[in-house]
Amino acid sequence: MAATSLVYGLHARDQYGATAADRIDYVGDTLKVSLHTNTYTPSQDADDYFNDATNEEPTAGGYTAGGVTLAGKTLTYDGPTNTVRLKCNDVTWTAFDPATGARYAVFRKDTGVAGTSHLVSYMNFGADQDPGGIDFTVKGDPTDGIVRLVV
Repeated sequence: MAATSLVYGLHARDQYGATAADRIDYVGDTLKVSLHTNTYTPSQDADDYFNDATNEEPTAGGYTAGGVTLAGKTLTYDGPTNTVRLKCNDVTWTAFDPATGARYAVFRKDTGVAGTSHLVSYMNFGADQDPGGIDFTVKGDPTDGIVRLVV
């Protein structure tokens, strides 16, 4: 499966210009990933909080609403390539059997409130994913992780 990952533009802006509540400490804050159906249309330019990430997979078939907390988070900077990378452990949903199929994985800072949980990035799987009751794993790029910023 070839997936494309994109950073939400307002996340990048708010890291530098917003209030402290909108900034994200990649390692220290709680970050989560949730799965969304093909009826969610991500807007890289307008979506800013989790309440904008509509059409989350329903709780069933191995999925729980709200998604999974990311573990093993690291943030690195590579001087020779001027690249910042956020990596984390792979996330697996056991016996995943969705009603409609997951099209997107959405990464966010989780505050416990959808309207204040800042979106970070999303992964477009390119097609609906319905593994039919087997484990489903979301992996970041082996080199770049879930977020890669070139400065």
